[in-house]
Formats: sequence, structure tokens, C-alpha cells
Amino acid sequence: MATEIKIRKGESIEKALRRLKKKLDREGIMKDIRAKRHFEKPSEKRRRQAARARINARRATYAASL
Repeated sequence: MATEIKIRKGESIEKALRRLKKKLDREGIMKDIRAKRHFEKPSEKRRRQAARARINARRATYAASL
């Protein structure tokens, strides 16, 4: 199902586009589109996920120490 917004009375197109972009960003659609723009090798994907896991673990230990 396509994401849609209704243009309010007296609303400019620019403002409506801004609302649409925010909605797409909140739903994670833009992130998915950017990720699928180019093929990512499985080894690159694992490396990226491992790096993200290291960052999250570091954040968790820092938050636990506070």
C-alpha cells in the first residue's frame, strides 16, 4: 500500500512534500531505499552489522556505568 498524505486547505505543495518526507522517514522507507540503492555483498553486510553491534555494546556499558 502506498504512503499518502492529504493536502490541507491552503497548504503549499512544499509544506505537503515536507510532511510526506517526514512520514516516509518515520516509516523507515527512505532508509530502506538508500540501503538498496546498490548491492551489498554478504560479507560487507556482516561487517556493517558487527560494527553497529560494537557501537551499541559500547553505549550499553557506558549507560550502565552512569
